[in-house]
Amino acid sequence: MAIWKRDMSLEVLNHTSKDTLVEHLNIKYTSFDDFSISATMPVCSFTHQPLGMLHGGASVVLAETLGSIAANFCVEEGSYCVGLDINANHIRSMRRGVVTGVAEPLHLGVTTQVWQIQIKDERERLVCTSRLTVAVKRK
Repeated sequence: MAIWKRDMSLEVLNHTSKDTLVEHLNIKYTSFDDFSISATMPVCSFTHQPLGMLHGGASVVLAETLGSIAANFCVEEGSYCVGLDINANHIRSMRRGVVTGVAEPLHLGVTTQVWQIQIKDERERLVCTSRLTVAVKRK
């Protein structure tokens, strides 16, 4: 049984990025299944740090983007989720290409959720692993 409590489509997911940092970094939602959401982000000049490698902060933006959107689709209308804590371990550097992040829940509670986000390169090698904790709030 799917964890999503709201209607979801790639069109709906990608529309949420309009006029945001997500759009600026060219993050695109690419797939979802009953328990996860995936998105890609280019590794290029606007996601690089000064040494010409993928900026760790850009990886964290991808991770928080995936975890946050997933969390918000897991709650009923009248509720929303906001980030409480995020951590990231940067495993491998990249200079060019595309990374893909996949968010999966570790805990879906009434007041908090915890999401694991794995970011990999085009050869499926781990680039970054992140954990996001969100608070579930009522409108």
